[in-house]
Amino acid sequence: MTVTAAEIPIIHSIEALGRQYRAWLVDIWGVMHNGYRAFPRAVEATQAFRAQGGVVVLLSNSPRPSPSVQEQLRRIGVPDDAYDATVTSGDLARHELAKHEGTNVFHLGPERDRPIFAGLDVKLAGHEDAELILCSGLFDDETETPENYAELLSELAARKLPMICANPDHLVERGDRLVWCAGALAARYEKEGGPVVYAGKPHAPIYVLALETIGARLRDAVPPSQVLAIGDGLHTDIAGAAGLGIDSVFIASGLHVPSKSGGEALEARHLEELFARVEPRPRGAMPTLAW
Repeated sequence: MTVTAAEIPIIHSIEALGRQYRAWLVDIWGVMHNGYRAFPRAVEATQAFRAQGGVVVLLSNSPRPSPSVQEQLRRIGVPDDAYDATVTSGDLARHELAKHEGTNVFHLGPERDRPIFAGLDVKLAGHEDAELILCSGLFDDETETPENYAELLSELAARKLPMICANPDHLVERGDRLVWCAGALAARYEKEGGPVVYAGKPHAPIYVLALETIGARLRDAVPPSQVLAIGDGLHTDIAGAAGLGIDSVFIASGLHVPSKSGGEALEARHLEELFARVEPRPRGAMPTLAW
């Protein structure tokens, strides 16, 4: 029998489903906040799950290491008691960079992402002298698109320089609009023949680290079947969880569901369009994370 996306239930409370798991892996941008402000109902949901003994690990494709991400969370209204730990692409990217001691690294990304290099034995260099590329995003994601980097990426790919992509996302929702991320540049670089290592969702290493983090918190090895992933990225959060055998709940942010149709207006037809050819399906879909 063919299973259709229309069978994905639209739910407005995570409580009944969420209680079935020992831990949650929750995406940050798009689920906990929109880049400017926290979502109060999402914060309340993670706090409620923790209050009953559950573990919440915020799992992000942010190119920044966890301490920097946690500082941002506090600044925009996500308190420390809303989660147990964070695991980020920036954490994994630092692990990859540590394998290249003394290497000349070209940082393709904004100045705000420089904490990723703190304390590491690498040398920042211009693209002309680089031996390795660390891509954390566009230099100016407010005004640029991947098209602005066509010539640079073609030149670098011709030299076969390895690239570490510190944020596999292609797009994220910032306020009421979408902005380009490092993943879009890395995808273009691959098409030009350049080699890329991805440090983040949907690739397995970040999930392995997240499961280890959960196990440390619970002092017990937790199998994927006891973990629920909650995210708004079809090709990152949902696909990544499925690859590790982790159940998921889809949050209908503006990333995949148009804002005029999002929020309380989420309909089965949106899910039919998104998940018609996706298996396994998420266990539910929500307009926003809420307890």
